[in-house]
Amino acid sequence: MNDYIWQRVIDIANYVLSTGDTVRSVAEVFGVSKSTVHKDLTERLYQINPGLAEQVRVVLENNKAERHLRGGEATRKKYRQEQEKVG
Repeated sequence: MNDYIWQRVIDIANYVLSTGDTVRSVAEVFGVSKSTVHKDLTERLYQINPGLAEQVRVVLENNKAERHLRGGEATRKKYRQEQEKVG
């Protein structure tokens, strides 16, 4: 694994632990694809630091469990904005 990839994996993992952000928002911050972030956190991180990988896995599972709530909130916000434009 190249040094820059190794460093990116560690940086992304530490960022996820400190912020609890979703894969999508982390991808935006680091300027990589969601697929890259996912692979970094679920495959490469286990090779580099299994303990850190376990901590990140807990955050990812929590985000996955809550995603239906975030989706519902986004829909609610969308319709509120549309109502404000009409009314």
